[in-house]
Amino acid sequence: MRTRGAVLREVPGVFEVVELEVDDPRQGEIRVRMVASGLCHSDDHHATGDMKVGKMPFAGGHEGAGIVEAVGPHTPGFTEGDHVVFSFLPSCGRCRWCATGHQNLCDLGASIATNARWDDPTSFRLSLDGEPVGQMCGLSTFCEHTTVSTASAVKIDPSIPLEAACLTGCGVGTGWGAAQNSADVRPGQVVIVMGVGGIGINAVQGAAHAGASAVIAVDPVAFKRESALTLGATHAVETIKEAAALGRELTDGQGADAAIVTVGVTTGAHVGAALRAVRKAGTCVVVGIGETRTRDGDIPLTELVLYQKRLQGSLFGASAPTADIPAQLRLYQEGALKLDELITTRYALDDIAKGFEDMHAGRNLRGVVVF
Repeated sequence: MRTRGAVLREVPGVFEVVELEVDDPRQGEIRVRMVASGLCHSDDHHATGDMKVGKMPFAGGHEGAGIVEAVGPHTPGFTEGDHVVFSFLPSCGRCRWCATGHQNLCDLGASIATNARWDDPTSFRLSLDGEPVGQMCGLSTFCEHTTVSTASAVKIDPSIPLEAACLTGCGVGTGWGAAQNSADVRPGQVVIVMGVGGIGINAVQGAAHAGASAVIAVDPVAFKRESALTLGATHAVETIKEAAALGRELTDGQGADAAIVTVGVTTGAHVGAALRAVRKAGTCVVVGIGETRTRDGDIPLTELVLYQKRLQGSLFGASAPTADIPAQLRLYQEGALKLDELITTRYALDDIAKGFEDMHAGRNLRGVVVF
């Protein structure tokens, strides 16, 4: 069938809306009518070239929710009309990582950069003027309709608004999990969150929910600092230098228990400053991605070793999406997790370029395309 979607034709480039062909689902696949898609910095990383695109043209978007409109043959577990949230990382349920509770590290994830099907780098489900189109994370949530693997889809309660639910497919799980899983925040601790955009604001929520006595939000944008104070932060400052000093003040000079780096374009200097801000045996969690070819950073090795600090990477908040997405949505229903408050601006698909302009200008916690 024909559909519309936002694609990149070149990198660096901007997303433009075009008419595409979307294939019917095969075994193990579903076709979904999209309802909402978040605008994440990872989408922009592909547009700028910070992250490599495996196949051009490239249909973007990886944080989305919609309604199943077709199910592939011999594909149990899904029916037409199901409401689903996409996990930007697939989970097979069978590999070593899935079997040990690390779905975010599923072996299928090794293929997402090809922008093709997991088992065949030459197989695609979208095309433009007869030419195959790559799907971001195998999803392409910037399309009105998309065909995806069931390994990337999580069924949810149909009473939950899909505009809010879509955020759990990336931003919420990544930030929330960075605090609760990767940093292992405990009651009474002091936590720094460096960068409070679409990911960091959920690290703030996650740290607060875990019982941190102080959550220090760091961002140069006043709007984001103010928003953080309404979503769980106890303090909000402009720089990591101020946050580190405040962390020491609150801990008799020891330093923060954890620092979570969720800067949109992360550098070694960000990581080094966050690592210096934590106490002995403290944890620095790195979530943000920068230029992927970067191989070194400003890491204080003496402090890392002699102060027994922990430097921890965090992919999708070390989460298990088939369990964690429904759990987060239950918390939303109970009022313990804020989702509606994260959506700063809603955009039509044709206004997607404006959404990325607003992201760069720091005007949104999360922009959402509503189809």
